[in-house]
Amino acid sequence: MTESVAGSPQQRALHLRGIVLPEGEQRDLWVSDGTIGFTEISGADTVAGGGYLVPGLADAHCHPGIAEQGGTATLAEARRQAATDLDGGTMLIRDCGVPMDNRPLQRDGQLPRIIRAGRHLALAKRYIPGLGIELDDPELLPQAVAEQAANGDGWVKIVGDWIDRSVGDLAPLWPENVLSEAIDRAHRAGARVTAHVFGEDALEGLVRAGIDCLEHATGLLSAGLVDEVARRGIAVVPTLINIENFPLIADQAAKYPTYAAHMRALNAGVGDMVRAAYEAGVPLYAGTDAGGMIAHGRIVDEIAALHHAGLPSEQALAAASWRAREWLGYRGIVDGAEADLLVFDRDPRRDPDVLRTPARAVLRGMVVR
Repeated sequence: MTESVAGSPQQRALHLRGIVLPEGEQRDLWVSDGTIGFTEISGADTVAGGGYLVPGLADAHCHPGIAEQGGTATLAEARRQAATDLDGGTMLIRDCGVPMDNRPLQRDGQLPRIIRAGRHLALAKRYIPGLGIELDDPELLPQAVAEQAANGDGWVKIVGDWIDRSVGDLAPLWPENVLSEAIDRAHRAGARVTAHVFGEDALEGLVRAGIDCLEHATGLLSAGLVDEVARRGIAVVPTLINIENFPLIADQAAKYPTYAAHMRALNAGVGDMVRAAYEAGVPLYAGTDAGGMIAHGRIVDEIAALHHAGLPSEQALAAASWRAREWLGYRGIVDGAEADLLVFDRDPRRDPDVLRTPARAVLRGMVVR
């Protein structure tokens, strides 16, 4: 997967030596024309003579285009957000829905690569106002999914549940038959579908309908669906640093006591959910949910949170590096791959905090740090 980018200075061939992850073998590699190779290039600039070479980090749930206080960001603000993500080590972003056209960011060679999911799809008055496309009738979802599949980069984002003020708690948005038709439309168009889902009630319908990924999925364990999600190979992006905000959300929703109590319970159980999902073999990936309540540039915080929740430190790193890149259609440090990588003086598999201080960063074959 490649993009046409602009704003890139003249590239020179680079030479790096170090222990390549995840294999753990010391190798020499050369970078030319934005790609990695293992054949020596005479005269290349040596930019790393030792350390650990890690495939560029991926934020699998990010919103470059949602303003800091919510709503639509300007293009300049979205550009700053993506630059902040790069400063934090993120070189690949799965944009999980924004209310603006952020395609100009994809053409900027000095920003992370971005995989767009178009706009959130929700029912009217059943999501954050102004962020998504709000449909008046659930039956309109399949056509809307088809349109977003054509407009994005292989992903569509739907809102699976949200507070229903008439019942005072989280509730599903879509009938299962509508979900099935919508997801089938996306698959026939070559796109995958992911769903925002906090609670338990929407999960079974999403899983049976063929969803490809679940965002947050805080109710997964109590819904009793961990093994089924693992069997189907459905990915989960827990966005743990966002789940930390659930008590605050509950405090702000005091007039809906059932919903507030539910959000606190989901927050309290998310660590158990992540551990159960990992032990069952559910594919887990790191995503910050940056945008709105979450500051950009925090992918290392999310990796640390996954480790704290029970993933071994190497697996928490993999969830934001080589495994995440492969899931999103990119490669790690292999011959002919995109030259997006980080260099560390110490082994980041042992301690996620090492990821906060790269010695070098190479994006699209250019040294950016």
